[in-house]
Amino acid sequence: MLQAQLKAVPFFSGLSKRELDAVAREVDELDFPAGRELIRQGEFGHEFFVIVEGTAAVLQDGAEIAEMSPGDFFGELALLDAERRTATVRATSPMRVLVMTRQSFRALDRAVPGIHATISEAIAQRQERSAG
Repeated sequence: MLQAQLKAVPFFSGLSKRELDAVAREVDELDFPAGRELIRQGEFGHEFFVIVEGTAAVLQDGAEIAEMSPGDFFGELALLDAERRTATVRATSPMRVLVMTRQSFRALDRAVPGIHATISEAIAQRQERSAG
């Protein structure tokens, strides 16, 4: 079931079954209530999130700039570098998310050589789409 959820996320859609199995071993499934801030603009990021259930608002400098729903993901830059968050993400309904920490990503990178390049490419493609 977890592998199917991961495969449905564009960020992971190009991974093989073996790679998805490895990712599934490194993620945690967490629940958050409506109103909870999952990440805060300006803070250093250490984890990446995939929305399984629920919705969230993306805020920059206090203004809502986007709404996210199941299948959407955020915080991916934290997997690669200790970057400051560029936005705040707040749950607008009860949420269930998959979370991967940078430490888990490093373990995954050791277990599945090449996954770092695959995920880095997905991040670059997303950045190109959001810039264009």
